[in-house]
Amino acid sequence: MSGLNVLVVGASIAGPTAAYWFAKAGANVTIIERFPKLRTNGQGIDIRTAGVTVMRKMPRMEAAVRAKLSQLEGLSFVRENGTPFATLKATGDPNQQSLVSEYEIFRGDLAQILFDLTKDNERIKYVFGEQISSMQQKDDEPVTVEFANGLRTAKYDLVVACDGATSRTRAMALGCDIREHMRPVNTWAAYFSVEQDLLEGSKMGHAFSTIEGRFLALGPGPSGLNQVTLMAVRPRNDRDYTLPFREASKQGVGALKQYVFQYFDGAGWKADEILKGMMKSEDFYASEWVQVKVPSVYRGRVALVGDAGYAPGPTGHGTSLAIAGAYVLAGEVGRHKNDLAAGLRSYEERMRPIINDMQKIPPGIPGIMAPQTAWGIWLRNTLFIFVAWCMAFSSLFAWISKFFASYFASAFGSDKYGLPDYEWVA
Repeated sequence: MSGLNVLVVGASIAGPTAAYWFAKAGANVTIIERFPKLRTNGQGIDIRTAGVTVMRKMPRMEAAVRAKLSQLEGLSFVRENGTPFATLKATGDPNQQSLVSEYEIFRGDLAQILFDLTKDNERIKYVFGEQISSMQQKDDEPVTVEFANGLRTAKYDLVVACDGATSRTRAMALGCDIREHMRPVNTWAAYFSVEQDLLEGSKMGHAFSTIEGRFLALGPGPSGLNQVTLMAVRPRNDRDYTLPFREASKQGVGALKQYVFQYFDGAGWKADEILKGMMKSEDFYASEWVQVKVPSVYRGRVALVGDAGYAPGPTGHGTSLAIAGAYVLAGEVGRHKNDLAAGLRSYEERMRPIINDMQKIPPGIPGIMAPQTAWGIWLRNTLFIFVAWCMAFSSLFAWISKFFASYFASAFGSDKYGLPDYEWVA
């Protein structure tokens, strides 16, 4: 692979990870990002299973992640008056995690860590404020790429799309509409921070849900702020519940905030304070939850990584799948040295069973987080009380932890995928 010219689209998590491993294999990498600078906002995310495996293969990454872990000590589900009824905490074992991961970190912090690990590499070049305007592929020749904002037209041996579930690069490569391979799960979420300390100094996150699938969560954020997640979870059926959300998002942040405000207005608990803080928030971000399912994770010399090729939806695996996919792509291309087509076929073969497993949505997810009816909420609360009680007495009820680990195996279990140890040339 030495001397291969690679274009990576997207400077979030999958992009820098792919760049790191391609550079380690001797390739020259250009990363473009359509935003003018690195995006350091976003929700809390976690690293699990194969993501932990790859992280530990990258020198200094695990230490950097541990230094930036969120201050979240656990998650308490509360009643409308704020009284907790069930609390879940991390297990202390990265190979057998609970709803609360051992590696809880804010998306922006993880993006910054990966950027810092790659920005000074002489084989990696970052270009912000740039995006692809067109691509041309012919037979097995390099891809001719034209850019929108001044970067000169160039040929690349490989283009790697890491630009999210709504990937424009995917649409260009497959000749399709952006939403063609997206599978809605009728859920959207908004993330932002509020200056008011609604947790009153606690490091324990609080979560509340009310009818019609409205879920509100508060967690400790950086610099004393509270980090907020609002989720709208509707039944997974043929009705498109997210259309009004998407229409509002097209009108800009102001219109989207107003839509979210109206949707959660009167939800109870601390909704009034949260919504008031949201309207003032400068780091507001909202997105629809989807799965991306493509017939192949590459076409010609364009490869899809992370959400661009296989967004898992509400499985808890988006970050880990992106990190693992970036590692496997670079590793398989490098393993086949001068046969790029064979490397891409191997990437498909290696990743397909992992993708299929990590995209399995466990029964009741995400509906269990935000039931539609008062009866559903009561039933969910009763279940969570039972689970939390058994976890508190885990030495006596070890079977319950094993049961839920197997029930949600793709999200909480250990890394069972056997990622290879590739031989890197550089």
